[in-house]
Amino acid sequence: MRFVFLGTGTSAGIPSIGCGCDVCTSDDPRDTRLRTSGMLEWIDPRGDRRVLLIDAGPDLRQQALREGMDRVDAILFTHNHVDHTWGVDEVRRFNAIMGEPIDVWAEPKVMDHLRRVYQHIFDRDRNVNDSFVASLIPRTLAVGEVIELWGLRIEPVRLLHGRLPILGFRIDSAGLVDGGGVLPLAYCTDVSAIPPETWGRLEDLETLVLDGLRYRKHATHFTVGQAVGVAHRIKAQQTWLVHMSHDVPHAAGDAELPDGISLAWDGLALGTDRDGGTDTRA
Repeated sequence: MRFVFLGTGTSAGIPSIGCGCDVCTSDDPRDTRLRTSGMLEWIDPRGDRRVLLIDAGPDLRQQALREGMDRVDAILFTHNHVDHTWGVDEVRRFNAIMGEPIDVWAEPKVMDHLRRVYQHIFDRDRNVNDSFVASLIPRTLAVGEVIELWGLRIEPVRLLHGRLPILGFRIDSAGLVDGGGVLPLAYCTDVSAIPPETWGRLEDLETLVLDGLRYRKHATHFTVGQAVGVAHRIKAQQTWLVHMSHDVPHAAGDAELPDGISLAWDGLALGTDRDGGTDTRA
């Protein structure tokens, strides 16, 4: 079982185009941040390797090459913004490798967005040429309705991204796989408020992945300070902040955080690797 941070940056990515700030020109590789997404990889109860993506942003190809990814069994979508959905076309390579379609899980309004943007995938029979496109099976998510995938229990929870209702995910073992020091995990990106009914679903976590955009107030994201306050309330064993802008230098920013709360970085892996080695936290 391992969770990999495929990307930890805000919608513009870091370095940001045309920016000469200290973070965008930093030689610390942790200051290079692709668009935020995550990957969970585990061995299912039958002994097969499974890979679950959370969001598929415009940097998916680069992230997949960096991580040596060769399969994706399912994708969970938090919401329909460009930096979380514009990598869908890249998953066709996993179809080709695996010889299987891929389940994509989203709320109805997000699925409507995917169908509109990716008509060439979802309405393939209308393409002029029968070209190389992804093969996807749409699946519907609803808050509070738990799904089980290959030994994992996944619960969509409601979060607010400004005025936009989006999803976070609580992921637990269904008792058939080892959580590997990673699960229970809650993934809460692009969040500026947590509704009252959601707090109870974020208890007793091993890992919390939480939005922490910058230090200044923002209308649709937690600041780093707000994220620290939320982390203290949730009390996960370890909280990792994601979706950081170029206002947050990794080394200096991470050093200022309380124990148990850290800035994540691209490629950070929690849990064990494919050969059973220890995680990459240092």
